[in-house]
Parts: sequence; structure tokens; C-alpha cells
Amino acid sequence: MRDLAVVLLVLGSVPMTLVRPYIGILMWFWLSLMNPHRLSWGYAQEFPVAMVVGIATLVGWAISKEAKTPPKSPVIYALAAFTLWVTLAAVFSIHPENSIPKWAEIIKIILMTFVTTCIMQSRDRINLLVWVIAISVGFYGIKGGAFTVLTGGNYRVWGPPGTFIEDNNALALALIMVLPLMQYLRINATGNRWIKLGLLGAMGLTLLAILGTYSRGGLLGLCVMLGFLWLKSRYRTVMIFVTGGVLAAALLALPAQWYERMGTIENYQEDTSVQGRFQAWTFAFKLALDHPLLGGGQLVGMDDQLFRSYVPEATVSRAAHSIYFEVLGETGFIGLGLYLTLLVCSLLSARRVIRSTRDRPDLAWARSLAAMIQVSLIGYVVSGAFLSLGFFDLYYALLAVIVVTEFVVRGELAKPAPAAMVAGQTAIPPSGAIGAAAISGARFLGPVAPS
Repeated sequence: MRDLAVVLLVLGSVPMTLVRPYIGILMWFWLSLMNPHRLSWGYAQEFPVAMVVGIATLVGWAISKEAKTPPKSPVIYALAAFTLWVTLAAVFSIHPENSIPKWAEIIKIILMTFVTTCIMQSRDRINLLVWVIAISVGFYGIKGGAFTVLTGGNYRVWGPPGTFIEDNNALALALIMVLPLMQYLRINATGNRWIKLGLLGAMGLTLLAILGTYSRGGLLGLCVMLGFLWLKSRYRTVMIFVTGGVLAAALLALPAQWYERMGTIENYQEDTSVQGRFQAWTFAFKLALDHPLLGGGQLVGMDDQLFRSYVPEATVSRAAHSIYFEVLGETGFIGLGLYLTLLVCSLLSARRVIRSTRDRPDLAWARSLAAMIQVSLIGYVVSGAFLSLGFFDLYYALLAVIVVTEFVVRGELAKPAPAAMVAGQTAIPPSGAIGAAAISGARFLGPVAPS
């Protein structure tokens, strides 16, 4: 039944996607982030759901009146340059038979990122995309949090098999990145108390799921992310009590084996997993020194003989276990520089949105969204330091969201200011749910930090 439901839903979306390509974008991210076909037991697991939706989206976009070029943004320029360098690294890689297939997967992700920035150029579409992202990843947060409660935290929480977030550490990273988006949706869900309460409950369960993954990098990323979330919030005292209460209750209930696992952070010299990461980082760095321009190409670390030639004490080759060393080893120092430039540009883009909307209550939604994306990206750069997720589709989805958000804000700021603002009064935002959301975002975030 699950197989049939997923396939029918995918096929049924094709006609609507051809008419309204933004539906294809929403379907694409639902499939790529939640991977519902991986929750089935039969033919749907192998059915090319992403290919069907992707082709329909590209065709619908090509024949539609939607913009055909992305917004002008430093993020877009940095992403284009990085994409070019990743392509060159694949072409001139040490093992093209490994690099080209991974390059093809990377290009699909980046291509849909560019297409997303062309199609989702309105506030309503941006909010729909954020909802899809939050629900797709948050599903595993709710599920994992409930599992942690029911089992007393005695078992690890894992993601769906055969996906980016199958590993417990990767799932923890994804949940850390999506928590701020849930917060954005919660503070803008004015007029519907049950949605706000539901999102609050989902955030609590997601927090428990992160702890339930037993991920040490996830714990570090969670602490840093919550710290920045606190800095971006207006009601900081309330947030401390709420998050502190949930964390305290969870920490008191978690079993001794969880504390033993987290305790290895201090005794990393004795932990074979951590030592394996050090070996992988050493390999990536030494390889980049010998191939500084283009690195060794994608998946070069799979070569056991090459790996041991750089790290003689290693018994087997290992994945990079770091977004930074992954990009460094695969694309060289220039590739890493472009990757870091992309990260910085995305944070600065969010900063511009925050600063430019300070005196515009009607754009408070964009201000709160930009602030929460900053928090998500901080979680990514911290926890990602221990994971090979340099080409994580959730990260690129957030890049697309911040690009189109800044584009919409620029368009609104170019219009004449509302009469009430010109008169020095509080601007009256649009009526209905949108206006209420703007007021809610302004009240919640208050004086958001400029960076």
C-alpha cells in the first residue's frame, strides 16, 4: 500500500507540475529530504521518483513564464564558480570511474538549487518551501523523539536507509538545521493556536531525537545552534527556561551508556572512531598538498592503497568525515576557498536581509526567516566539521531560500514606503494571516543581532 501511495502521488503530481512548476520544486524537496519511497517495502524503493519529478519540473519551467535566470546574488555567483570547480575536479580526478557518478549526483542537487531560485520568487512560495523542508526532515525528528521517549534513550535513532541522513550523525545534523526553521514557522503561525502548539511539540521531540542519535558532533552542534538561537530571540529568558527544561529532563532520563558515549569527547585519544577521523583529515590535507588546484576528485578516499600511502598507520581507507576536508581532498585548496566563500556569502546575504528590514514591519517575516537560516547554517558549519556532507541537499535548499528571500525583499524595498511609515507611524501590514505573521515576527525577534 505504501508503494502504491508513493508512486501514485509522484505520477499524479506530474500534470500539475507541468502547469505550475513550483509544485515540482516542492515535490522534489519532499522526495529528496524525506525520501518517502525509502519507507516502503517494495517496488517504490527502486522507482525513479526523483527523476520523474525532476524532468517534469524542468519541462514545466522551460515552457512556463517563470524567470529563466536566478536572481543576481553573491551566493549565486559563488555557487556557479564552485560548481565549475567541482566539475573540473571530476574531469581530472585520480579515479574518474568513482568521481563521475558522484559528480552527476552533485550536479542534480545544484541544478535544482538554481531552478528553485528562478521559480520560488514570492513570499507565499518561499513559505511553502520552508514548510516542506521542515515537515520532510521534522518527520524523523518527531518519530525519533517519540522513539527516544518510549525506549528511555537506550537505543540510537537512525535515519531512513539509503539516504543522506541514514547515519545517526547525519540525521542529527539535519535535525539541528531544521529546528530553527520550525521556530520561524511557529512564530509566524499567528491566528492558529494548534499549529503553534504542534510546532512547539515537534521542536521538543526533535531536540530529544538529536540527543537520541548518540552523536557527539550532533551534541556540539546542538549546543552552538541553541546558543545562536538564543542570541536571535527577543524573549531570551523564556527560551532559556523552555529549552533548558526540556534538556534537563532529557539529560536526567538518558541512560548511563549515553553519558559514556558523550564522555569519549574528552578522551578522544583512546577512541578509535575519532582517531579514524584524524587519519581521514590527514589524508585529505596531504593529498591536497600534492594536488593543490583540483584535489584528487570525488570519492578519492575509497582507494585503500592511495590512502595508506599518505597515512601508513591506517588499516583501511576512510571517508573524509568533515565537510571541509571532504571538499579540500576532492577539489583542492581553490575548491575549498570557493566552498567557504559560498558559506560566507550566504551568511552575509541573511545579514543584509535582517538589516534592510529593521524598519519595515511588513517585512518582519523575511527578517525572522533570515535570522533562522543564519542559525541553521551555524549548526551546519559546526556539526558538519565531523561529517562528509559537503554536498548535502538540505544545505543547498537553504541557500536557495535565502537567495529568493533577499530577492523578494529587494523588490519590496524598491517600492514606495507605506504611507503610515512615511508619516512616522507604525506601518499597517497586509490584512489577514500574512499581516498577522508579520506582526508576530516583529514582536518575537525584536532587535535581531546584525550578524
